[in-house]
Amino acid sequence: MSQFCLNFKKTMISFLWLILLTHIRWVNTADLADVSTSKVLNIFILAGQSNMSGRGGVINHGQNGLANETWDGVIPPECQSNSNILRLNAGLTWVEAQEPLHQDIDLGKICGVGPGMSFANSVLKRDPSIGVIGLVPCAIGGTNISEWARGGVLYNHMIRRTEAALQRGGKLQALLWYQGESDTETLEDAKLYRFRLKRLFKNVLRDLQSPTLPVIQVALASSIGSYMEQVRKAQLSINLPNVRTVDAKGLPLGMDFVHITTLAQVQLGQMLADTFLQTQQTTQAVLLPFQTETVTSNAPIRCSNFVMNLLLSPFR
Repeated sequence: MSQFCLNFKKTMISFLWLILLTHIRWVNTADLADVSTSKVLNIFILAGQSNMSGRGGVINHGQNGLANETWDGVIPPECQSNSNILRLNAGLTWVEAQEPLHQDIDLGKICGVGPGMSFANSVLKRDPSIGVIGLVPCAIGGTNISEWARGGVLYNHMIRRTEAALQRGGKLQALLWYQGESDTETLEDAKLYRFRLKRLFKNVLRDLQSPTLPVIQVALASSIGSYMEQVRKAQLSINLPNVRTVDAKGLPLGMDFVHITTLAQVQLGQMLADTFLQTQQTTQAVLLPFQTETVTSNAPIRCSNFVMNLLLSPFR
């Protein structure tokens, strides 16, 4: 290679590094996990609707059908903060978890105590060696399972948040799912529930590249319609190999007869922890590796990828 070519190549590399450093300023910081991400070894997705988001301790002071809700602020000992329990906030940053876990996720709602903190504390108590737990809240109150279809806003939001949580490594340990009350309103939704739920679980495992990921779903304790038993039957009949079901029927309900109470959320979290720890006796959580293989794509090359390709080409 001529001296001119060598000098030109060095100049171009210096120029491209300058472009790359400038490009870093364009990167949305919400796409990057906080430095504490490296501490998170065990990641759990919390998804579904309001009873997963948490309405424990939420009181409606409204009259004549008008909502005027407040949270009583009562946090049971089983749901207290712990430096070994983190949550991924709305800005995709790891922070110490505290109730209400979904306060910046389930927007426009008054959130209270859910099962997440009780679950995490129970897991740590029974297996202190498990290390740091990272909770990824994704539940949105009042949602029908059709709104969680692959490619939809809620589904994409859940996948994006989970991928951000895993950006610096760690084990995706389980998906905790509690949803279905909204699907009890019409017979059509109740009849389609099993098909939609099964498809959802399959899509999540495929898109997260975690075919053996434990999925722990909660069978309904309440409903807002007349078809609760049809939806419960669908939930209890899911026969995917890595799906386990915790039955919430019989847990105490609040004054609205839809949302379970704070103490019921504590109990549910412990039931979820029991089921998760049982799954660990027979299967290992999947460690999502970084992709190292070369993938050929016809998609347009982004500026950052183009720059990196040029920078790395002398070393390939």
